[in-house]
Amino acid sequence: MNSLDAIFSPESVVIVGASNTPGKVGHDIFANILRGGYTGTLYPVNPKARSILSVKAYPTISDIPDPIDLAIIILPPGASLAAVEESVRKGIKGIVIVSAGFKEVGGEGLEIENKIVSICRDAGVRLVGPNCLGVINPVSSVSLNASFSARMPEAGNISFISQSGALCTAVLDFAADRDIGFSKFISIGNKADVDELDLLQYLHEDRDTAVIMLYLEELKRGREFISIVKEITSGYRSTPVLVIKSGRTREGARAAASHTGALAGTEAVYDAIFKQAGIIRVDSIDELFDFANAFAYKQESALGKRVRKLPTGNRVAIVTNAGGPGILATDMTVSSDLELASFSKETLEYLASYLPSAANVHNPVDIIGDASQDRYENALKAVIRDEGVDGALVILTPQSMTNALATAEAIVRVARDSRKPILCCFMGIIDVSAGVKYLQEYGYPVYRFPENAAKAFGVLYKYAKWLHREHLSQFDLIHDKEQADRVIAQYLTAGKTVLGEMDCTELLKSYGFHVLASQLAKSEDEAAEIAENITFPVVMKIVSPQILHKTDAGGVVVGIKNKEDAKTAFREIMEGANKFNPDAVIDGVMVEKMANRGEEVILGMSRMPYGPLLMFGLGGIFVEVFQDVVFRLGAIGRNEAHRMIREIKGYRLLDGFRGRPKADIEALEKAIVILSDMAANHPEIKEMDINPLLVHPEGEGTTVADCRIILKTTDNI
Repeated sequence: MNSLDAIFSPESVVIVGASNTPGKVGHDIFANILRGGYTGTLYPVNPKARSILSVKAYPTISDIPDPIDLAIIILPPGASLAAVEESVRKGIKGIVIVSAGFKEVGGEGLEIENKIVSICRDAGVRLVGPNCLGVINPVSSVSLNASFSARMPEAGNISFISQSGALCTAVLDFAADRDIGFSKFISIGNKADVDELDLLQYLHEDRDTAVIMLYLEELKRGREFISIVKEITSGYRSTPVLVIKSGRTREGARAAASHTGALAGTEAVYDAIFKQAGIIRVDSIDELFDFANAFAYKQESALGKRVRKLPTGNRVAIVTNAGGPGILATDMTVSSDLELASFSKETLEYLASYLPSAANVHNPVDIIGDASQDRYENALKAVIRDEGVDGALVILTPQSMTNALATAEAIVRVARDSRKPILCCFMGIIDVSAGVKYLQEYGYPVYRFPENAAKAFGVLYKYAKWLHREHLSQFDLIHDKEQADRVIAQYLTAGKTVLGEMDCTELLKSYGFHVLASQLAKSEDEAAEIAENITFPVVMKIVSPQILHKTDAGGVVVGIKNKEDAKTAFREIMEGANKFNPDAVIDGVMVEKMANRGEEVILGMSRMPYGPLLMFGLGGIFVEVFQDVVFRLGAIGRNEAHRMIREIKGYRLLDGFRGRPKADIEALEKAIVILSDMAANHPEIKEMDINPLLVHPEGEGTTVADCRIILKTTDNI
């Protein structure tokens, strides 16, 4: 038995703070449980009342003669503490504290909340709240509405977890309007004990839950969240998780000395966590329900079983009786990482034989406005069996000759014989209601607008990709951690935080990065000699702790081919640096062997509260202009690095775009994993950029062209 069963499936509930006064939370929650048809036994506790809504009341919890599973406490903080202590003595195993005035107000409220948590944990009692809406289980065997929401939702197979109580009531109202039911519905408030991770694990095992929706404001457990939720969203019993999180802005990205630090912020961390855990992030409540519907409905197979059908690819066929909605669906299909399927010759011939001459047999298939159910059935049958089609969208607009119910029946007949998903858009409300109801009864999600259906199909494909993601063998890497520790220690001992150019190179070499031959020059003659020894062509760069963005100061000259050019470059670099920042301490000019051609990317790391946030993207001087970057929370292995590389828009440049040589992707994956290892092994590193990292053609590896490493001390943590 799961410890949370006492909260979601209690056989007996006590309301501590029940009231006879309408409008008070203690009255409304008690009334909601009664109205909801709770199947267990309900006990009100109020020392001043003989009964609550005609149910005998008890002065204290201890006065109740029977065992209790769940206590709902609706009292001020001090009284709540006493009620928790009494609940534990009574042997109650689940507690929900609805009242506010705890951690969220600080001071004494925080102290009381901490005491309550300590008491519950010592006794093995699970606690939801404080400061929450409550819990709802509409499943008929329980039928518990232990919340102050007057609306008891219909039973369904969607579970909803919310950190906001106020949002819960709006979501329940929204769901009722769309005939959406729930298996579990919970507001977690302050998350003093039970948090979203506990609930995700519980709901994953819940046979009544097919998909989990989560409204989130902040997470407590980042790394643990990723590892546990990845198990939930993967495997043979996977449960899709959809999240809407407040704060889509880049708030939290800060002024920093590195590109990574400047681009990384709170939302970058959350995006990374969600991607690594296989969670689908949505932008609105509307999307949340659209996508949940796509996962919640299970379609009947040819064997009569209800199964969740996922596409094996992204090629979609559209069948519509109106051109405009078909175009809208086409546009949204393309923007949802899908492709409009190209039909085979056999499919086109079949469509032409059944459709009128005015119809369009190419995708999207327009069977024109006077289409009967037979025309829909023949068209859908033709496209869904095409090997170049991975699923279909069926759009119906109500015309005077349209039979929505008969069309729905035709869709179900075709769909039963196919393993491919079919999503429907029946536009309108009244005229199509019979068809919509029939489709929903047989497990087919129906959308009011074509763009919603197309986006939902895109999410099904995204989740299918996650489930069938590639698993590569990990790299066998050897690092000289001791040498890296020595480089870092000499800076921290001296109270310095910005590594010099040569030491950056030494640190990267100790982890296996390929770096260029280089040497620091203090004069133009020395620069010329070094350049000749290294062999031309060379690159020369200013070295100064105060000049981090070298290009801005004119501090980089490339393609130097002889000694005279080296001397000239030295003078120009020094003059430019002094002009850019007269107070800068200049260590000299780095003379470095010029690397072979390669695609410029950036690798970066910024230390965040959850751990090292790793960044990858297109590099060079335009990294902050285009911001074509992705993030992951370290530490990661090859598989996550593999996915990072393919997520950026500029991946095509690495994959042999327009005759360019294909880049050494495997070497780049290895470089990202090495960066992750370095960040994990050396918590003293606060920020790091390798920009650019040159990725050479396949088989030729990568080369570090420039690097910046900033350490953290007790002053800048």
